[in-house]
Amino acid sequence: MAYDEHLAERIGQSLKSLKVSFEAKKMMGGLCYLVDGKMTVGIVKNQLMARIDPDIYQEALQRKGAKEMDFTGRPMKGYVFVSPEGIDLDDDLDYWVGLAVEFNPRAKASKKKS
Repeated sequence: MAYDEHLAERIGQSLKSLKVSFEAKKMMGGLCYLVDGKMTVGIVKNQLMARIDPDIYQEALQRKGAKEMDFTGRPMKGYVFVSPEGIDLDDDLDYWVGLAVEFNPRAKASKKKS
């Protein structure tokens, strides 16, 4: 299993309910959702990855299932992994997707490869 397809459907529904345009793109062995060309949320195996405001990062890590994103072996501030028990309920998933979408306009876009 590369990524949880049921979670992918749930994330798509959550983004649609927020009325934002998004693109789903396979990358890093999972699936990423881009809003305005910027990585916003994604799935790695069965975990949600969310890019959130670094100012609320420590507070967000206190929520059930949340941990630092250490995809590269080095924690990335502002990025969190949320395990399945932290997103089991739609309200919990909507919370994380909402945080990521709210931060998106202030997030820096990745440098484009030439």
